[in-house]
Parts: sequence; structure tokens; C-alpha cells
Amino acid sequence: MANDIKQKKFLLKDHLFNKLKVEKISKEIKNVFGDFDSKKFEKQVLDGFPERELKERIAWIRECLKKHLPQDYRESVSILIKSLPEPCSPMLSDNDFGDFIYAPYTDFVAKYGCSEVYLHFSFGALKEMTTRFSAEDAIRYFINAFPKETIAVLKEWTKDPHYHVRRLASEGTRPTLPWSQKINIPITDAIPILNNLFYDSTRFVTRSVANHVNDISKVSPALVVSLLEKWKESGKQRSNEMDYIIRHSLRTLVKQGDPEALRLLGISSKPNIQLTNFTMPKLVFMNEDLKFSFDILAKENTTLIVDYIIHFQNKLGKMNNKKVYKMKKLDMVKGETKTLSKKHFFKQFMTTRTLYAGKHQIELQINGCIFIKNEFELKG
Repeated sequence: MANDIKQKKFLLKDHLFNKLKVEKISKEIKNVFGDFDSKKFEKQVLDGFPERELKERIAWIRECLKKHLPQDYRESVSILIKSLPEPCSPMLSDNDFGDFIYAPYTDFVAKYGCSEVYLHFSFGALKEMTTRFSAEDAIRYFINAFPKETIAVLKEWTKDPHYHVRRLASEGTRPTLPWSQKINIPITDAIPILNNLFYDSTRFVTRSVANHVNDISKVSPALVVSLLEKWKESGKQRSNEMDYIIRHSLRTLVKQGDPEALRLLGISSKPNIQLTNFTMPKLVFMNEDLKFSFDILAKENTTLIVDYIIHFQNKLGKMNNKKVYKMKKLDMVKGETKTLSKKHFFKQFMTTRTLYAGKHQIELQINGCIFIKNEFELKG
């Protein structure tokens, strides 16, 4: 009988937006706004869920709120703010993202309050709302429409007592924020914000700063190295946290083998090593592992960042698509030999990449240098 019971597939949209979550905000709004028709609101929202994906559900709840709240923007937003639960605890320092069900509230502000007449009222609303769930997506509408005013406000927020507000200043200005629209400002406009936040006391904020700097590294590696050097020399951040920021900020440049990034990490871009006994099959099948191994001999004391690169064949039979995968970081002494091995699974059906049968190539990259290149055949 157990075999006849199918396990329900986990869907993030249903985990974040569901009947219980909708009833939660409906009750909270009803408690502060007696004219709110909570039953009609809940029914309308839930009836529209099946046909909508995650981000579409945010917009849908926003539109349902618009229908059931007063038509005056300030009055509606004031009700939403008054209905909010207590802010995320300012005593915590990380991994307190708040509740996704409040994302439609910040979306409401972005949709209906991104105008000159409501500008500072909307800033205040987002500042309040972001302490329950990040307003990082919503603030980007204001950055694009009112860049000077928004950047000035975000710089002020870098000194806010609540770390969610401080994080918003960095996260909202990231050049390439996942799931969010592009912002049309020079990457240098946010540097004063980062200068105020790199020595923050909370990892939730410094991780955002490092992610932001990593985004910049894809456009201007030299700017990133210079910025990190300046921060390190200032001595404002604890040494172990500064090391974390540097490592996390340089992860893309390290994968690319950027010599200046490696130098900043104290790693040689020309390691004195010898690779031997590299083994791997010439034929790999879809939905199976590519297994490879090799030995590394250190000819001097050294730190190694070992990655491997797979060059994928496209549907035209050309290997013009590659991806770098992290493997291991090693500290080795002169004369030491270590054996490394890895399994890489070739899943046939992925949402992020389509695999095609044919020749592929693997490269071993150590401290940015390519040591071994080998081809193999991928079969369906």
C-alpha cells in the first residue's frame, strides 16, 4: 500500500505562499482595519494561486490587497505597516530572513508609491517593512526612478540600528541581484555604501557586502582588488571577518585564475607542483558519474586552490560552453604528495543546462593555471 502513495513534490511557491500564510496576513490586517473583508480577500488570493508561479503570486497578493484596502495609497500602506508583527530580532546576526509572505507589501509600495509625491513616505514604509522581510527587490524600482535620492537614503541607512535595514543598503544596490530587475546606475555609486558596511558586526550584512563585491568583480576586477586592499589596510574590520569578506568577494576571480585576486589571498599564481597518475575514463554515460583522480607533488611549501573545468558540447557539436567547479583547497609542505579524486554526475535532464551527447573536455585548474586537459565521450 505504501508503494501506492505518491509523495507530494516539494514546491517552493506552495511552501512560501499557502492557505495558512494568507490567513495569517488576513487576520493581522483585519485586527487593525475592521472594514477589511478577510474572507473575500482569502478566497480571491487562494483561487488565483494554482495558475501562478512564485513571483506571480507576490504580484497577485499585491493586487488583491489593492482591491480590499482603501484606495488612498498612504492610508493603505499605513494599514499594512500597522498590521505587521514585531521586527526580526535585532539581537540576532545572521540567517533571520523574515517571512516571505510580506514580500507583497514591499511590492505594493514599489508598484503604487514609486513617485515623487510619495517618495519619502515610501522610503519610510520600505525601511519599516524590510525588518520583516527584505525590500531588496522593491528598492530597485526607486533606484532606477530616483537614483540620487535613493542612494542618499540608503547611505543614511548604513548607520541604522537594525541590521536588516543596513543589509538592504548593500543588497538592494547589488549590480546583479538574483530574481530582480537590473539597476541603471554606475557600479561606483554604491561604493560609499559598501565603505560604511564592510566593517559591520553582523555576518548577514557582511555576506551581502561580499556578494555585492563579487558582482562588481565580473565587471571590474581591478576595482575589487583595490577596494579590498583598502578595507584590509584600514583595520576597521576584525581580521577573521575581513578574511571571510575577501575570500567570498574573490570567489569568481579565483575561479578565473585572476593573478591579483590570488595575490591578495596570499596564493601563488604559478605553483611549483607536479601532477602525476591522472586517470579517467574515455567514455561516460548520461546519469552516471565521471570519475577521475590524480596525485599532486609539492616542490615547495604552497597553498593550492584546485578546481576542474568541464567544456560542454552544444547542439551544434561545438565545445564553446564551460563551467568551473570547485574541488579542494590544500596547504602542502615541500616534498608532500596528495591524491585527489572526484565524481561528477552528468544528470541528463536539468533545468539549468541541456546535455548533448558527444565529445566533452575536462581541465584541471590549480591556482588559475591549467595543468591537464583530457577529452571524453558523453553518451545518452
